[in-house]
Amino acid sequence: MNFKYLLILLISCSSFAQKAEFPTAEVDAIVNRIQLPVFPSFQINILELGAKGDSVTNTKLAFDKAMALCKKNKGGTIIVPKGIYKLNGPIHFVSNVNLRLEKGAKIKFSDNPKDYLPMVLTSWEGTMLYNYSPLIYAYECTNIAITGEGTIDGEGGKVWKSFKAKETEGKNRSREMNHNAVALKDRKFGEGFFLRPQMIQFFNCKNILVENIHIENAPFWCLHLLKSESITVRGVHYKSLNYNNDGIDPEYAKDVLIENVTFDNGDDNIAIKAGRDHEGRANSATPSENIVIRNCNFKGLHGVVLGSEMSAGIQNVYVENCKAVGYLKRGIYIKTNADRGGFIKNIHVRNIQLDEVEDCLYITANYHGEGKGFQSDISNIHFSAITCNKATESGIVIQGFPEKKIRNVFLNNIEIKEAKNALSNENAENVIMSDVFIGKRATVPSAAK
Repeated sequence: MNFKYLLILLISCSSFAQKAEFPTAEVDAIVNRIQLPVFPSFQINILELGAKGDSVTNTKLAFDKAMALCKKNKGGTIIVPKGIYKLNGPIHFVSNVNLRLEKGAKIKFSDNPKDYLPMVLTSWEGTMLYNYSPLIYAYECTNIAITGEGTIDGEGGKVWKSFKAKETEGKNRSREMNHNAVALKDRKFGEGFFLRPQMIQFFNCKNILVENIHIENAPFWCLHLLKSESITVRGVHYKSLNYNNDGIDPEYAKDVLIENVTFDNGDDNIAIKAGRDHEGRANSATPSENIVIRNCNFKGLHGVVLGSEMSAGIQNVYVENCKAVGYLKRGIYIKTNADRGGFIKNIHVRNIQLDEVEDCLYITANYHGEGKGFQSDISNIHFSAITCNKATESGIVIQGFPEKKIRNVFLNNIEIKEAKNALSNENAENVIMSDVFIGKRATVPSAAK
Protein backbone atom coordinates (compact mmCIF):
# COMPACT_ATOMS: atom_id res chain seq x y z
CA MET A 1 0.00 0.00 0.00
CA ASN A 2 1.24 3.51 -0.83
CA PHE A 3 2.58 5.18 2.37
CA LYS A 4 0.52 8.32 1.72
CA TYR A 5 -2.75 6.34 1.65
CA LEU A 6 -1.70 4.27 4.65
CA LEU A 7 -1.12 7.46 6.61
CA ILE A 8 -4.56 8.78 5.65
CA LEU A 9 -6.16 5.49 6.71
CA LEU A 10 -4.38 5.55 10.07
CA ILE A 11 -5.43 9.16 10.68
CA SER A 12 -9.04 8.29 9.79
CA CYS A 13 -9.10 5.33 12.17
CA SER A 14 -7.51 7.38 14.93
CA SER A 15 -10.03 10.18 14.34
CA PHE A 16 -12.91 7.72 14.55
CA ALA A 17 -11.57 6.22 17.77
CA GLN A 18 -11.34 9.67 19.35
CA LYS A 19 -14.82 10.68 18.25
CA ALA A 20 -16.41 7.41 19.31
CA GLU A 21 -15.08 7.61 22.87
CA PHE A 22 -17.82 8.44 25.38
CA PRO A 23 -17.08 11.87 26.92
CA THR A 24 -17.15 10.88 30.58
CA ALA A 25 -15.53 14.15 31.71
CA GLU A 26 -18.37 16.15 30.14
CA VAL A 27 -20.95 13.97 31.91
CA ASP A 28 -19.18 14.40 35.23
CA ALA A 29 -19.08 18.18 34.78
CA ILE A 30 -22.85 18.32 34.20
CA VAL A 31 -23.66 16.07 37.16
CA ASN A 32 -21.34 18.00 39.47
CA ARG A 33 -22.94 21.29 38.42
CA ILE A 34 -26.48 20.17 39.29
CA GLN A 35 -27.56 21.36 42.73
CA LEU A 36 -29.93 19.36 44.90
CA PRO A 37 -32.59 21.43 46.68
CA VAL A 38 -32.08 22.41 50.31
CA PHE A 39 -35.02 22.90 52.71
CA PRO A 40 -35.56 24.64 56.05
CA SER A 41 -36.23 22.45 59.11
CA PHE A 42 -39.95 23.30 59.29
CA GLN A 43 -42.24 20.26 58.79
CA ILE A 44 -46.00 19.86 58.65
CA ASN A 45 -47.94 16.61 58.56
CA ILE A 46 -50.97 16.89 56.32
CA LEU A 47 -53.12 15.16 58.95
CA GLU A 48 -52.55 18.08 61.32
CA LEU A 49 -54.43 20.29 58.85
CA GLY A 50 -57.54 18.13 58.67
CA ALA A 51 -56.65 15.85 55.78
CA LYS A 52 -58.16 12.36 55.81
CA GLY A 53 -56.57 9.52 53.90
CA ASP A 54 -59.87 7.76 53.34
CA SER A 55 -59.92 8.06 49.49
CA VAL A 56 -63.21 10.01 49.69
CA THR A 57 -62.73 13.26 51.61
CA ASN A 58 -61.47 16.18 49.52
CA THR A 59 -58.11 17.21 51.00
CA LYS A 60 -57.43 20.11 48.65
CA LEU A 61 -57.81 22.73 51.41
CA ALA A 62 -55.34 20.90 53.67
CA PHE A 63 -52.68 20.84 50.95
CA ASP A 64 -53.26 24.53 50.21
CA LYS A 65 -52.84 25.32 53.92
CA ALA A 66 -49.65 23.28 54.06
CA MET A 67 -48.13 25.23 51.16
CA ALA A 68 -49.19 28.51 52.78
CA LEU A 69 -47.54 27.51 56.07
CA CYS A 70 -44.35 26.58 54.24
CA LYS A 71 -44.35 29.92 52.49
CA LYS A 72 -44.79 31.70 55.84
CA ASN A 73 -41.85 29.72 57.26
CA LYS A 74 -39.69 30.29 54.15
CA GLY A 75 -40.11 26.66 53.15
CA GLY A 76 -40.17 23.20 54.69
CA THR A 77 -41.37 19.62 54.24
CA ILE A 78 -44.99 18.55 53.78
CA ILE A 79 -45.38 15.01 55.07
CA VAL A 80 -48.07 12.82 53.52
CA PRO A 81 -48.44 9.64 55.63
CA LYS A 82 -49.99 6.33 54.61
CA GLY A 83 -53.50 6.66 53.17
CA ILE A 84 -55.31 7.67 49.98
CA TYR A 85 -55.82 11.43 49.73
CA LYS A 86 -58.41 12.69 47.25
CA LEU A 87 -57.63 16.11 45.76
CA ASN A 88 -60.31 17.98 43.86
CA GLY A 89 -57.88 20.36 42.24
CA PRO A 90 -54.16 21.00 41.75
CA ILE A 91 -51.23 21.38 44.10
CA HIS A 92 -49.38 24.65 43.43
CA PHE A 93 -45.85 24.70 44.80
CA VAL A 94 -44.01 27.54 46.49
CA SER A 95 -40.21 27.69 46.77
CA ASN A 96 -38.16 25.69 49.26
CA VAL A 97 -40.71 22.88 49.70
CA ASN A 98 -40.31 19.12 49.74
CA LEU A 99 -43.57 17.23 49.22
CA ARG A 100 -42.76 13.89 50.86
CA LEU A 101 -45.08 10.93 50.25
CA GLU A 102 -44.39 8.19 52.73
CA LYS A 103 -44.66 4.53 51.81
CA GLY A 104 -48.32 3.58 51.40
CA ALA A 105 -49.41 7.16 50.72
CA LYS A 106 -51.30 7.96 47.53
CA ILE A 107 -52.45 11.32 46.21
CA LYS A 108 -55.41 10.70 43.91
CA PHE A 109 -56.52 13.67 41.84
CA SER A 110 -60.06 14.23 40.67
CA ASP A 111 -60.84 14.02 36.96
CA ASN A 112 -63.30 16.91 36.90
CA PRO A 113 -61.76 19.45 34.49
CA LYS A 114 -63.45 22.36 36.30
CA ASP A 115 -61.28 21.58 39.34
CA TYR A 116 -58.22 22.71 37.33
CA LEU A 117 -59.47 26.21 36.65
CA PRO A 118 -58.65 29.07 36.66
CA MET A 119 -56.22 28.56 33.82
CA VAL A 120 -52.48 28.99 34.29
CA LEU A 121 -49.64 29.81 31.94
CA THR A 122 -48.31 26.54 30.61
CA SER A 123 -47.27 24.86 27.38
CA TRP A 124 -48.99 22.28 25.21
CA GLU A 125 -46.99 20.26 22.69
CA GLY A 126 -44.39 22.99 22.30
CA THR A 127 -46.64 26.08 22.27
CA MET A 128 -47.01 28.47 25.22
CA LEU A 129 -50.62 29.19 26.19
CA TYR A 130 -53.14 29.39 29.03
CA ASN A 131 -54.85 26.11 29.85
CA TYR A 132 -56.04 23.89 32.67
CA SER A 133 -53.55 23.80 35.52
CA PRO A 134 -51.25 20.80 35.62
CA LEU A 135 -52.19 18.57 38.54
CA ILE A 136 -48.95 19.49 40.32
CA TYR A 137 -47.64 22.86 39.17
CA ALA A 138 -44.59 24.89 40.14
CA TYR A 139 -43.98 28.26 38.49
CA GLU A 140 -40.83 30.29 39.12
CA CYS A 141 -39.84 28.25 42.17
CA THR A 142 -36.40 27.37 43.53
CA ASN A 143 -35.47 24.38 45.70
CA ILE A 144 -38.47 22.07 45.26
CA ALA A 145 -38.90 18.33 45.50
CA ILE A 146 -41.34 15.44 45.39
CA THR A 147 -39.86 12.53 47.31
CA GLY A 148 -40.73 9.37 49.22
CA GLU A 149 -42.09 5.98 48.21
CA GLY A 150 -45.71 7.00 47.77
CA THR A 151 -47.83 7.24 44.63
CA ILE A 152 -49.33 10.04 42.56
CA ASP A 153 -52.43 8.96 40.63
CA GLY A 154 -53.71 11.30 37.92
CA GLU A 155 -57.04 9.52 37.36
CA GLY A 156 -56.44 9.98 33.64
CA GLY A 157 -58.20 6.95 32.20
CA LYS A 158 -61.81 8.18 32.10
CA VAL A 159 -62.81 11.83 31.54
CA TRP A 160 -59.37 13.01 30.52
CA LYS A 161 -58.93 10.07 28.18
CA SER A 162 -62.14 11.07 26.38
CA PHE A 163 -60.57 14.46 25.54
CA LYS A 164 -58.19 12.82 23.05
CA ALA A 165 -60.90 12.39 20.40
CA LYS A 166 -62.02 16.02 20.85
CA GLU A 167 -58.70 17.87 20.92
CA THR A 168 -58.13 18.49 17.20
CA GLU A 169 -59.72 21.95 17.05
CA GLY A 170 -57.83 23.18 20.09
CA LYS A 171 -54.56 21.62 18.95
CA ASN A 172 -54.80 23.21 15.50
CA ARG A 173 -55.76 26.56 17.01
CA SER A 174 -52.69 26.49 19.26
CA ARG A 175 -50.42 25.74 16.32
CA GLU A 176 -51.90 28.52 14.20
CA MET A 177 -51.29 30.94 17.08
CA ASN A 178 -47.72 29.71 17.25
CA HIS A 179 -47.12 30.16 13.53
CA ASN A 180 -48.77 33.62 13.52
CA ALA A 181 -46.99 34.86 16.68
CA VAL A 182 -50.29 35.63 18.42
CA ALA A 183 -49.73 37.51 21.68
CA LEU A 184 -49.49 35.18 24.67
CA LYS A 185 -52.30 36.98 26.52
CA ASP A 186 -54.68 36.01 23.73
CA ARG A 187 -53.88 32.30 23.79
CA LYS A 188 -56.72 31.20 26.07
CA PHE A 189 -57.86 27.59 26.01
CA GLY A 190 -59.33 25.60 28.92
CA GLU A 191 -63.02 24.68 28.70
CA GLY A 192 -64.23 23.75 25.24
CA PHE A 193 -60.81 23.06 23.72
CA PHE A 194 -60.06 19.66 25.31
CA LEU A 195 -56.31 20.06 25.76
CA ARG A 196 -55.39 17.72 28.62
CA PRO A 197 -53.13 19.04 31.39
CA GLN A 198 -49.76 17.60 32.30
CA MET A 199 -49.60 15.61 35.53
CA ILE A 200 -46.52 17.37 36.99
CA GLN A 201 -44.99 20.49 35.52
CA PHE A 202 -42.02 22.50 36.75
CA PHE A 203 -41.96 25.78 34.82
CA ASN A 204 -39.13 28.31 35.13
CA CYS A 205 -37.83 26.47 38.18
CA LYS A 206 -34.36 25.68 39.52
CA ASN A 207 -32.87 23.02 41.81
CA ILE A 208 -35.50 20.30 41.44
CA LEU A 209 -35.55 16.77 42.83
CA VAL A 210 -38.06 14.02 42.00
CA GLU A 211 -37.05 10.85 43.79
CA ASN A 212 -38.42 7.34 44.40
CA ILE A 213 -42.10 8.13 43.90
CA HIS A 214 -44.56 6.08 41.82
CA ILE A 215 -46.41 7.85 38.99
CA GLU A 216 -49.51 6.30 37.46
CA ASN A 217 -52.55 7.06 35.32
CA ALA A 218 -51.61 10.54 34.04
CA PRO A 219 -54.04 12.60 31.92
CA PHE A 220 -51.25 13.63 29.49
CA TRP A 221 -47.45 13.97 29.85
CA CYS A 222 -46.34 12.71 33.26
CA LEU A 223 -43.38 14.92 34.22
CA HIS A 224 -42.78 18.08 32.19
CA LEU A 225 -39.54 19.97 32.91
CA LEU A 226 -40.25 23.29 31.19
CA LYS A 227 -37.68 26.10 31.00
CA SER A 228 -36.11 24.73 34.17
CA GLU A 229 -32.57 23.83 35.19
CA SER A 230 -30.51 21.94 37.72
CA ILE A 231 -32.83 18.92 37.85
CA THR A 232 -32.44 15.44 39.31
CA VAL A 233 -34.97 12.66 38.62
CA ARG A 234 -34.02 9.32 40.13
CA GLY A 235 -35.53 6.10 41.40
CA VAL A 236 -38.98 6.94 40.00
CA HIS A 237 -41.37 4.15 38.94
CA TYR A 238 -44.02 4.57 36.24
CA LYS A 239 -47.16 2.73 35.30
CA SER A 240 -49.04 5.19 33.14
CA LEU A 241 -50.56 3.78 29.97
CA ASN A 242 -53.05 6.41 28.76
CA TYR A 243 -52.75 8.44 25.55
CA ASN A 244 -49.61 10.61 25.33
CA ASN A 245 -48.32 9.42 28.69
CA ASP A 246 -44.69 10.40 28.10
CA GLY A 247 -42.63 9.63 31.18
CA ILE A 248 -40.27 12.64 31.29
CA ASP A 249 -40.27 15.62 28.92
CA PRO A 250 -37.38 18.06 29.37
CA GLU A 251 -38.25 21.14 27.27
CA TYR A 252 -35.99 24.18 27.06
CA ALA A 253 -34.32 22.41 30.01
CA LYS A 254 -30.70 22.64 31.13
CA ASP A 255 -28.50 20.52 33.38
CA VAL A 256 -30.70 17.45 33.88
CA LEU A 257 -29.83 14.09 35.44
CA ILE A 258 -32.26 11.18 34.92
CA GLU A 259 -31.08 7.94 36.52
CA ASN A 260 -32.32 4.63 37.87
CA VAL A 261 -35.85 5.23 36.57
CA THR A 262 -38.17 2.32 35.73
CA PHE A 263 -40.56 3.20 32.92
CA ASP A 264 -43.84 1.60 31.87
CA ASN A 265 -45.57 4.21 29.74
CA GLY A 266 -48.18 4.48 27.02
CA ASP A 267 -45.89 6.74 24.99
CA ASP A 268 -42.24 7.87 24.95
CA ASN A 269 -40.27 7.02 28.07
CA ILE A 270 -38.10 10.14 27.75
CA ALA A 271 -38.83 12.79 25.10
CA ILE A 272 -36.42 15.72 24.93
CA LYS A 273 -38.07 18.77 23.40
CA ALA A 274 -37.36 22.46 22.80
CA GLY A 275 -40.44 24.26 21.52
CA ARG A 276 -42.37 24.05 18.28
CA ASP A 277 -41.85 25.89 14.98
CA HIS A 278 -41.96 29.72 15.02
CA GLU A 279 -42.05 30.00 18.79
CA GLY A 280 -39.22 27.56 19.34
CA ARG A 281 -36.99 29.24 16.76
CA ALA A 282 -37.64 32.58 18.49
CA ASN A 283 -36.30 30.99 21.69
CA SER A 284 -33.10 29.71 20.10
CA ALA A 285 -31.03 31.05 23.01
CA THR A 286 -32.58 28.41 25.31
CA PRO A 287 -32.03 24.97 23.79
CA SER A 288 -32.48 21.80 25.78
CA GLU A 289 -28.93 20.91 26.71
CA ASN A 290 -26.63 19.08 29.08
CA ILE A 291 -28.91 16.11 29.76
CA VAL A 292 -27.59 12.86 31.29
CA ILE A 293 -29.71 9.69 31.17
CA ARG A 294 -28.29 6.56 32.77
CA ASN A 295 -29.13 3.22 34.37
CA CYS A 296 -32.80 3.29 33.33
CA ASN A 297 -35.20 0.48 32.40
CA PHE A 298 -37.33 1.22 29.35
CA LYS A 299 -40.81 -0.08 28.58
CA GLY A 300 -43.46 1.63 26.46
CA LEU A 301 -43.57 3.19 22.99
CA HIS A 302 -40.03 4.53 22.51
CA GLY A 303 -37.02 4.51 24.82
CA VAL A 304 -35.31 7.89 24.32
CA VAL A 305 -36.69 10.40 21.81
CA LEU A 306 -35.22 13.71 20.69
CA GLY A 307 -37.95 15.83 19.10
CA SER A 308 -40.07 16.31 17.27
CA GLU A 309 -40.78 19.66 18.94
CA MET A 310 -37.17 20.89 19.07
CA SER A 311 -37.05 24.20 17.22
CA ALA A 312 -34.83 25.92 19.81
CA GLY A 313 -32.33 23.07 19.49
CA ILE A 314 -31.12 20.06 21.46
CA GLN A 315 -27.47 19.50 22.29
CA ASN A 316 -25.14 17.65 24.62
CA VAL A 317 -27.25 14.60 25.50
CA TYR A 318 -25.58 11.57 27.07
CA VAL A 319 -27.41 8.24 27.38
CA GLU A 320 -25.69 5.21 28.89
CA ASN A 321 -26.17 1.89 30.63
CA CYS A 322 -29.90 1.45 29.94
CA LYS A 323 -31.96 -1.54 28.91
CA ALA A 324 -35.44 -2.40 27.70
CA VAL A 325 -37.45 -4.77 29.88
CA GLY A 326 -40.19 -5.27 27.28
CA TYR A 327 -41.25 -4.30 23.78
CA LEU A 328 -40.39 -0.86 22.38
CA LYS A 329 -41.48 0.48 19.03
CA ARG A 330 -38.14 2.26 18.66
CA GLY A 331 -35.10 2.18 20.89
CA ILE A 332 -33.42 5.55 20.22
CA TYR A 333 -35.44 7.91 18.02
CA ILE A 334 -34.23 11.27 16.70
CA LYS A 335 -36.99 13.04 14.81
CA THR A 336 -37.70 16.44 13.30
CA ASN A 337 -39.24 17.82 10.10
CA ALA A 338 -39.04 20.78 7.75
CA ASP A 339 -41.33 22.94 9.93
CA ARG A 340 -39.02 22.85 12.93
CA GLY A 341 -35.65 24.36 12.10
CA GLY A 342 -33.19 24.30 14.98
CA PHE A 343 -30.58 21.62 15.52
CA ILE A 344 -29.85 18.29 17.16
CA LYS A 345 -26.17 17.81 17.83
CA ASN A 346 -23.59 16.25 20.10
CA ILE A 347 -25.61 13.19 21.09
CA HIS A 348 -23.80 10.25 22.72
CA VAL A 349 -25.47 6.88 23.37
CA ARG A 350 -23.66 3.80 24.69
CA ASN A 351 -24.24 0.50 26.48
CA ILE A 352 -27.90 0.04 25.56
CA GLN A 353 -29.60 -3.37 25.60
CA LEU A 354 -32.79 -3.76 23.59
CA ASP A 355 -34.94 -6.85 23.18
CA GLU A 356 -37.60 -6.70 20.43
CA VAL A 357 -38.27 -3.41 18.68
CA GLU A 358 -39.81 -2.26 15.45
CA ASP A 359 -36.75 -0.10 14.66
CA CYS A 360 -33.58 -0.08 16.69
CA LEU A 361 -31.88 3.26 15.87
CA TYR A 362 -33.88 5.80 13.88
CA ILE A 363 -32.78 9.28 12.77
CA THR A 364 -35.15 11.25 10.53
CA ALA A 365 -35.27 14.86 9.39
CA ASN A 366 -38.60 14.19 7.64
CA TYR A 367 -40.92 13.13 10.47
CA HIS A 368 -44.41 12.44 9.06
CA GLY A 369 -43.23 14.04 5.79
CA GLU A 370 -44.45 17.39 7.08
CA GLY A 371 -43.35 20.98 6.67
CA LYS A 372 -41.24 23.16 4.42
CA GLY A 373 -38.70 25.93 4.66
CA PHE A 374 -37.16 25.10 8.04
CA GLN A 375 -35.08 21.96 7.78
CA SER A 376 -33.16 21.02 10.90
CA ASP A 377 -29.42 20.54 11.29
CA ILE A 378 -28.61 17.05 12.64
CA SER A 379 -24.96 16.33 13.31
CA ASN A 380 -22.43 14.62 15.54
CA ILE A 381 -24.45 11.59 16.63
CA HIS A 382 -22.53 8.80 18.39
CA PHE A 383 -23.87 5.28 19.02
CA SER A 384 -21.71 2.61 20.63
CA ALA A 385 -22.05 -0.73 22.42
CA ILE A 386 -25.71 -1.27 21.50
CA THR A 387 -27.33 -4.70 21.29
CA CYS A 388 -30.78 -5.64 20.04
CA ASN A 389 -32.29 -9.11 19.75
CA LYS A 390 -34.79 -8.37 16.99
CA ALA A 391 -35.98 -5.46 14.84
CA THR A 392 -39.25 -6.39 13.15
CA GLU A 393 -38.71 -3.56 10.64
CA SER A 394 -35.35 -1.76 10.44
CA GLY A 395 -32.06 -2.06 12.25
CA ILE A 396 -30.67 1.42 11.50
CA VAL A 397 -32.44 4.26 9.66
CA ILE A 398 -30.88 7.61 8.71
CA GLN A 399 -33.03 10.02 6.65
CA GLY A 400 -31.82 13.49 5.72
CA PHE A 401 -32.65 15.84 2.84
CA PRO A 402 -30.56 16.21 -0.34
CA GLU A 403 -30.02 19.90 0.44
CA LYS A 404 -29.60 19.41 4.23
CA LYS A 405 -27.80 16.19 4.92
CA ILE A 406 -27.40 14.56 8.30
CA ARG A 407 -23.71 14.78 9.14
CA ASN A 408 -21.18 12.89 11.22
CA VAL A 409 -22.93 9.77 12.48
CA PHE A 410 -20.63 7.32 14.25
CA LEU A 411 -21.73 3.70 14.79
CA ASN A 412 -19.38 1.55 16.79
CA ASN A 413 -19.88 -1.94 18.23
CA ILE A 414 -23.54 -2.36 17.25
CA GLU A 415 -25.13 -5.81 17.11
CA ILE A 416 -28.72 -6.32 15.93
CA LYS A 417 -29.23 -10.07 15.80
CA GLU A 418 -32.26 -10.06 13.52
CA ALA A 419 -33.85 -7.37 11.31
CA LYS A 420 -36.31 -7.36 8.43
CA ASN A 421 -34.40 -4.45 6.87
CA ALA A 422 -30.81 -4.02 7.97
CA LEU A 423 -29.88 -0.46 7.03
CA SER A 424 -31.54 2.50 5.32
CA ASN A 425 -29.15 5.42 4.87
CA GLU A 426 -30.11 8.34 2.64
CA ASN A 427 -28.96 11.94 2.39
CA ALA A 428 -26.29 11.62 5.03
CA GLU A 429 -22.56 12.28 4.90
CA ASN A 430 -19.67 11.02 6.96
CA VAL A 431 -21.49 8.00 8.38
CA ILE A 432 -18.72 5.88 9.87
CA MET A 433 -19.30 2.30 11.00
CA SER A 434 -16.97 0.08 12.96
CA ASP A 435 -17.88 -3.42 14.21
CA VAL A 436 -21.51 -3.19 13.14
CA PHE A 437 -23.38 -6.50 12.78
CA ILE A 438 -26.97 -6.76 11.57
CA GLY A 439 -28.24 -10.29 11.25
CA LYS A 440 -25.99 -13.30 11.54
CA ARG A 441 -22.31 -12.50 11.87
CA ALA A 442 -20.19 -13.59 8.94
CA THR A 443 -17.47 -16.12 9.68
CA VAL A 444 -14.49 -17.39 7.71
CA PRO A 445 -15.61 -17.83 4.11
CA SER A 446 -16.11 -21.37 2.96
CA ALA A 447 -13.87 -22.84 0.29
CA ALA A 448 -15.10 -23.63 -3.20
CA LYS A 449 -16.08 -27.26 -3.69
